[in-house]
Amino acid sequence: MTPLPGGVGISGLTVYDWEAADGLCGGTPHMHLVCSEAYLVISGTGSVQTLTTGGFADTPLHPGDLVWFTPGTIHRLVNTGGLRLVVLMQNSGLPEAGDAVFTFPAPVLADPHAYQAAATLTGDPATAARRRRDLALDGFLALREGGLREFHTAAHRLKSHLLDAWWQRWRDGALAAAETTGRQLERLKAGDLSHLDQGAVSRLERPEHRLFGMCGRLHAYAVRDSRAAPDSPTPPLGGPSGPAHPHNPKEHP
Repeated sequence: MTPLPGGVGISGLTVYDWEAADGLCGGTPHMHLVCSEAYLVISGTGSVQTLTTGGFADTPLHPGDLVWFTPGTIHRLVNTGGLRLVVLMQNSGLPEAGDAVFTFPAPVLADPHAYQAAATLTGDPATAARRRRDLALDGFLALREGGLREFHTAAHRLKSHLLDAWWQRWRDGALAAAETTGRQLERLKAGDLSHLDQGAVSRLERPEHRLFGMCGRLHAYAVRDSRAAPDSPTPPLGGPSGPAHPHNPKEHP
């Protein structure tokens, strides 16, 4: 099976309706270092709170809205009534490999072991996910008062050991998809139509298992591992890029 167009990842998300300390319901604030993210609103209402060096913003979400943001954008989904989304992630394979940093308080970010313990869901998943959300919200509210540059530095320190592996995933995934288009264009310019004989349709059924993710209950679609060759088959559900992947971006750090 071929990967999704452009090497993107896709999942369905029902945003948490758990009330937080500030009276709002929703997900866990976090930031991606190299992946853009997009939300297509399917039903319900809410907003996405974002924090960048440009300041804080609260963008409304209504059915049919499409909202996206770039790396370095701390984001928190707020659910004001039955909010359900389709989530598109750039660079499928990188989010699964840990391209997300929770906005935990500074002392937790400074200690990799404390960060790992706070980020990993142990015990009852709903209780653990809510505890993780609340801790990240504490840090997020503090960051709204200042310290964003220090958070960026801490995020890099926590993830720097993964950068070589991320580079390889990007090279074999998103970059390979773009290079395939380049080769097809070169063939067309030369009058070579052979790739048109390889037209095919792929289909993935809606996953039945829902994960307790960063922002809500997640239906994660299994797509080809970005480290595989461009024409290699998709791993089975629960395999390296399926819902059971230990580094699913909405389930684990």
